[in-house]
Parts: sequence; structure tokens; C-alpha cells
Amino acid sequence: MDLRVMIEPQQGATYDTQLRLARAAEELGFSGFFRSDHYLTMSGDGLPGPTDAWVTLGGLARETSSIRLGTLLTAGTFRLPGVLAIQVAQVDQMSGGRIELGLGAGWFEAEHTAYGIPFPARRLARLAEQLEIVTGLLATPPGSTYSFAGEFYSLTDSPALPKPVQSPVPVIVGGHGKSKTPELAARYADEFNMPFASVEDSAAQFGRVREALAARERSEIVLSNAVVACVGKDDAEVARRAAAIGREVDELKANGAAGSPAEAVDKLGRYAEAGASRAYLQILDLDDLDHLELIASAVRPQL
Repeated sequence: MDLRVMIEPQQGATYDTQLRLARAAEELGFSGFFRSDHYLTMSGDGLPGPTDAWVTLGGLARETSSIRLGTLLTAGTFRLPGVLAIQVAQVDQMSGGRIELGLGAGWFEAEHTAYGIPFPARRLARLAEQLEIVTGLLATPPGSTYSFAGEFYSLTDSPALPKPVQSPVPVIVGGHGKSKTPELAARYADEFNMPFASVEDSAAQFGRVREALAARERSEIVLSNAVVACVGKDDAEVARRAAAIGREVDELKANGAAGSPAEAVDKLGRYAEAGASRAYLQILDLDDLDHLELIASAVRPQL
């Protein structure tokens, strides 16, 4: 199983903190470093405040060299699709072709209210048009133009510039929705991510995605999970790491990849049996670089 690192910097993290963790993840051999796209903390005071996902990725693109970078997931409510396509292409150029775009509908109404961002109805329908536009712009050949006329967005004779290094830029769609979400993944995505779900629920959702793929006569796409990680060499270290992120050990073991390295390997193996070939490990204590080292040395080799 491929392991990537995923963080939640809206809970409070500077760019420098994220850079330090991204460089550690790269040096330790994780395949990707991904971040959420939020502007408001879900708990605590959120100090020193949020950082913008695509500004951050642009910086990381220039200050890392091999690790893949992306969002899990960019909120479709935050950016017009044409603007987002420009950002993705530019950061892909800046990284030398290491960007992956996770794109979702947006769900956290409070952050929209806090920063004056519209929170429209019918966000899934909007997401379908956003995915069509972003993938269409990125795939338009140089010298050609792109037009689109939809219910929510219209583009006329766009030069569809700049161009990314990758063709195509990998797209990730994810979520728990039982009908529209698998359909969007089957139509637009290179990867489907099931976030923070049980093994059983993941297996069921992966089945729905496969059915949607079959209906479109598409081949298999990458299936992945996002799971919180809390691993320790012994019970005391697990308890210390759980306390540092304000969680209970038993809850983490039930819902994440937690406990000893062997327990984490067992849980990730169960997700693999459900169909996942990749896991995004949600790291909540961004200052605990020893945690990453333990996962890299004691968990990843067993997968």
C-alpha cells in the first residue's frame, strides 16, 4: 500500500511548519504530501491562523524536489473553475509536474460566513460543472480554445493557458455520497478517496465506484482512504500522542491507524483488503517529526 501524509493546517500552522513536515515526509520516502483546503478551525483557537492551500502548494513546489503535492480536497466554493485551472497549471509547472488536484463541493458553512464567501445551494451540481471545466481547460491542446455553457458557469473561447507539465493532471474525487459522488469519480477522476470511514463502509463505497466505472466502460481507478494516524512504540507513547491531539486511544484505534506499528499495519491491511491501494495518513501534531519517522521505519515496510 502506498502511504501519503495529509495535514489539517486550518487547525493552526504556519507555512514554515508545513514546509518542515513536507521536507521530512519527502526525506522519509512518503509518496505524497497533501493538505486540506479550509479557512476556519474546527476546534481550538486556530492560532496562528489559516493558510491558503494553493499559495502553500506553490511554495512547497519550489522547496521540495520529488514528493507529490496536492489537496484533499479543494473546496469548489472557494475558487471559480477557470481561476482554479490557472492555479493548478502554474503550481504544476512550479513543481516540475508533481501536482494532484483533489476537488470537492465544499461543506463547512461556518468558514464561508466567517470570510464572506458565498455558500450556494446545489453544490454537487456545481461541482460537476467545475470538474468538467477544470479538466477541459487543462486538457485543451496549445493553440486551441475552450468553451463551455452550463447552468452555473460559462466560458467563451478561453485560451486555456497556462499549460501544466503533466497531461493529464491527476484528479481526485472523494466522499460518502452513495450515487452522485461515485458517478462524478467515474466520469472525471483518476482516484477516488474515502475519507475517515470504517473498513466496511469503504468496501461498500468502493463497490459503488466500480459499478459506476463499469457503466462508463472505464477501467479501474486508484482507490484510497484517508485515516487519522497515531502510532507509538509502546502504550505510553501512543497515549502521549493521543493526548497531544485531544483524542482517546480507544477511539483512535477504532477509527484510525493507531496503536503499535503492528496494529497500524493490521488496520491498513484491512483497508487494502477492502480495495484501497493508497492511504493518506492524517497527521494532526505537525511538530512531532518522530511520529513520521516511526511510521516510515516500522509501518510502511510491512505494507
